[in-house]
Amino acid sequence: MKKTSAIQFLKRLAVTALFAPVAAFAAGGVHLEKVPVSTDQKNLQNGARLFVNYCLNCHGASAVRYNQLYKIGLDEKVIVDNLLFTGEKTGDLMTVAMVREDAEAWFGTVPPDLSLIARAKASEAGSGADYLYTYLRSFYRDPARPTGWNNTVFANVGMPHALWDLQGVQTLEETVGEDGHKVQKFTLSKSGSMSKETYDQAVADLVSFLVWMGEPDAGSRKTIGIYVLIFLAGLYLLTHALGKNYWKDIH
Repeated sequence: MKKTSAIQFLKRLAVTALFAPVAAFAAGGVHLEKVPVSTDQKNLQNGARLFVNYCLNCHGASAVRYNQLYKIGLDEKVIVDNLLFTGEKTGDLMTVAMVREDAEAWFGTVPPDLSLIARAKASEAGSGADYLYTYLRSFYRDPARPTGWNNTVFANVGMPHALWDLQGVQTLEETVGEDGHKVQKFTLSKSGSMSKETYDQAVADLVSFLVWMGEPDAGSRKTIGIYVLIFLAGLYLLTHALGKNYWKDIH
């Protein structure tokens, strides 16, 4: 048993040593743009609309129910009429009907659930929101890929550019700068239905909604936390006053 354990340990060590440089390069080689994450209900509502129309076809959010959208100011009628595409009632989870085998055949892998994607993509390079914001703005046309799309943040990604009709079609140009480093530049070869500024804001709204999905009760938690701190501060003052009064006659 000891010999087997030692062999397994050496194998794991070898695999770690082999892939550590690749992981370090992937994490540190991407420049992430800062995203203005919003908690405003109008921005979150727009993000929810974009998510349901463009993401929920392939990606699920199985930790979130439709009725949790009440928290961002949407009522049941709006949800049922405009957003309830993959369920029958607002209490249903935001899942997709795509079969796993079909997803693997079409994309090479099963699209990940997006309930906690904003947390999962956080790294030393930036927050998960920054990653998603940069990723959704970095698709470009690549005829060599099966889907016809590639991404500078996630090279050889299996996902097509779901928002291309909004952003338009980008092509990637690579040049060498004066310092000898490679410079990448996007060129818009076909316009979308949105201007660059409008598209960037739409992506920011979508990312804000993905951040909200990771913890829909974050606002309530923070508010309760403030009241708890105020209560503890008041309790401290009362306790301190009681202690002084208790010990004032004791020398």
